[in-house]
Order: sequence, then structure tokens, then C-alpha cells
Amino acid sequence: MAGKRGGLSVRSSLALTLGSAALWGLAHLWVGRRVTGALLMGIYVTLIAAIVATLFKTKPELLSLAVQPSWLWTFALGALLFAAVTVAVVIRSYQLVRPESLSGPARYLSALAVGLLCALVIAPMVYAARLAFVSQHVVTSVFIANTVPIPVDPWRGHDRVNILLIGADAAPSRPGVRTDSMTVASVDTRTGDTVLFGLPRNLEHVPMPAGPARDRFPYGFGGEPPYTPGLLNEVFQYAEDYPEMVPGAPKGQRGPTLLKRTISDITGLDITHYAMVDMSGFAQIIDAMGGVRVTVKEPIVYGRQNEGLIRAGTRKLSGEEALWFGRARTYSDDYVRMGRQKCLMNAVAKQADPVTVLRSFEKLADVALHAVSTDIPQGLLPNLIDLSDKVKKAKIKSFQFVPPLINTGDPDYRLIKHKVSTILAKSADESAAPSGRAKHARKNPAQEAVTLDLACN
Repeated sequence: MAGKRGGLSVRSSLALTLGSAALWGLAHLWVGRRVTGALLMGIYVTLIAAIVATLFKTKPELLSLAVQPSWLWTFALGALLFAAVTVAVVIRSYQLVRPESLSGPARYLSALAVGLLCALVIAPMVYAARLAFVSQHVVTSVFIANTVPIPVDPWRGHDRVNILLIGADAAPSRPGVRTDSMTVASVDTRTGDTVLFGLPRNLEHVPMPAGPARDRFPYGFGGEPPYTPGLLNEVFQYAEDYPEMVPGAPKGQRGPTLLKRTISDITGLDITHYAMVDMSGFAQIIDAMGGVRVTVKEPIVYGRQNEGLIRAGTRKLSGEEALWFGRARTYSDDYVRMGRQKCLMNAVAKQADPVTVLRSFEKLADVALHAVSTDIPQGLLPNLIDLSDKVKKAKIKSFQFVPPLINTGDPDYRLIKHKVSTILAKSADESAAPSGRAKHARKNPAQEAVTLDLACN
């Protein structure tokens, strides 16, 4: 060993040390420590092969693991352990191949070079561990802890899963939260085909679910006259202000609980969970993604003083522009903007690919912590990840219950429920039918008035 060390230059010893960082055991083999070198090399090759195989062969399963706190902790600790072992191998490799005659400034410079190499080895592993810790924090902070065991197949016996998507507008200039965007996403658990049912914020005389809410409003929700008109978008905050409306529900969950039950009764769907995004946070999500590309069919004037303009055409919108694309009503109305909101939701769902999410992960995580709330349990996330992969590849359609089909001042709630069941039955038939058969189906003019196929990009 001494002979080999004595014949090495500083450059060669550093090259062998670098090689040992890329392939453990290289320096050990060079100096004749064959057993140790072969063992280190075998462990390293096995680890790298396992990582590569996992990344390329089990992508859906890997994404599912990425939302499970226990696996995130395991990954973070594994990354730090891998970095620590690599640093130990690098330092020991340098000690084995360092020239014996090295002294003075050369000794310090070569030690500095090895130190920098160790830092380069540690940096990506520390960053990977940080991402895992951030992910774990987001999962445990945004999603609720499991209150009951989650079945291996939670969709068994359920053809569809229904989730209420809420866009909340909580401006500093007014108290409370207004749920100005309310959409039920009904997803076929077999195919991923999704139907978005959009409910106008200004539906009046909303029938309340059985219990204290219906006892107080037997003829439909009336709000707090003369201060409020009694619209659907007031139900959330009313429940938060009056805890007796939802007995047993904690603060922050009273609003979504009553709104879920109310919209379940309106649509006839079993809405199991909700996800709510604050509108200002939504703009930050878009910016973190690097913008979102949508087709703007007509110029949209926006801003408090109509100072902005989104020109027609297919373009990438910033967070502020996307926010106004979904909320502007200048020269239009609530129902036009509802269509734009569904188009925007579809665009975000399609464009939030893993590369985009990873590139902006920390920004997205920070926004999610203060702009997103949900009652989806942590244990359901792996199954939702699998289902979302189907949704990205499937058809997404939207149905808006707006005039002339629905008079928001005097809504026909039985008609809404009937339309929902009819639309879902047709969607199921189209999913089961051979490709192309549904193209010749006869269309209902009343249904066409509220249908938007989200091919807007």
C-alpha cells in the first residue's frame, strides 16, 4: 500500500478520492484492500440499482409514498444517512491514497479540496431530505389525521367519489369568508372521467339539511336580513358564526360541514370531502407554477378600477391575471365567469406535472400551508394520487346550473337533482360504450345550455 501511495501525485490522489465518491471502494481497491473495496462497491451498486429501478418502474407507487408521513421520514433519514456514509468513504479514501510526502500548503489545499468534495456530496442529499421534511409538514398540517382506518381499496362499492371544491374570497375590507366558487367534482373511480357541477353563488331559498339548520330555515336559507340577501355563498360563514347550526363540529369545520351537507342535498350526491383555496393564495400557486396557459376567448377587463386587460388568444397568465380571469365580471356576469373558473381549474390540473411541481415545490408548499384547507384524511392521499393520475388522462366536463335552465332567484332544486343524476348516467354510459358510439347520441338542448367540454387549451 505504501508503494502505491508514494507513487501517487496530489492530482492522482484527488482523482481517486473523487472516484470513490462516485463509486464507493475505488480507492480501497487501488491500495490493495480488496475485500473492503469489493464490499463497499457492492453495497453502492446495489443501492443505486434499487433507486433507479424504483424511479423508473414504480412511478405511481412512488408518488403515493411521497404523501405518507412515515415514508417521508424514512426517505429523509435515508438521504442523510447516505450522505454521511459517502462523506466517511470519501475521507477514508483520501487518507488511503494521500501522498506520504505531502506537507505544507499542499496538504492544506488538498484537504480543502476534499472538504469541498464532501460539501458537494452532502448538498443534494440535504436538499432531498429538506424536501421530504417540507412534504411531511405540509401533509400533516393541511390534511387531517386519520380518525378511522382507511381500507386498502376505499373506492370498493363506490362508482364515483364526490369532492366539493371551494374558492374562498376573504378580503380584509369585509368580515368572514365568501365562498364565491362552489364546484362538485364527481370522479368515476374506474376511469377517472370527471364531471364538474358548478353552482352559482347567488342561489336563493337554498333548502337546508335536516337538523338545526332546517329547523331555523324551514323554507330555505334566509341569511341575516336586512344585512345579507340569503345566498348560497353565505352558508359557510353563517355556520361559523352560529355554532348551533352544526353541533359538535369544531371552529373552522362548521362552515365546510354545513356547506357539504347543503350541496349534497341540492345535487343528490354523497359529498365526502372538501378542499378550499383562498383566492389570493390561488394566485400565488399559479405564480409558483410559472403561470398557466389558457385560451381567452374574449378580452377581459380587470382590476379595481378596470386598469388591466387580458387580451384574447391562447396565452400564459400570471397569478394576478389568472385570478382576474376567474373572478372578473366587468362586461360579463357571474355565469360567464363560472365557465372561465372551470376552464382555469382544468388548465391547472393538466399543467401541474411532476417536473413543474418539483421545480417550485417549496413555494407551493408554503402557499398550501396558509391558503388551502381540507378535511381529506392523510391516509386517503395515496389512493387520491392514483385516482388523479387517471383524471389527468381522462375526460373532464363541466355543467353549470345557470339561467336560463335555473332561475337563481327561484331555483327548481328538484330539476338540479334530476339533471345531476341524468348527466352522470350519461357519463357512465359514454365511459362504458365503445369509442365513438356516444358521438351520435341525441343531445338535449336544455342540457347543452349548461354543458362545457373543457377543451379550452
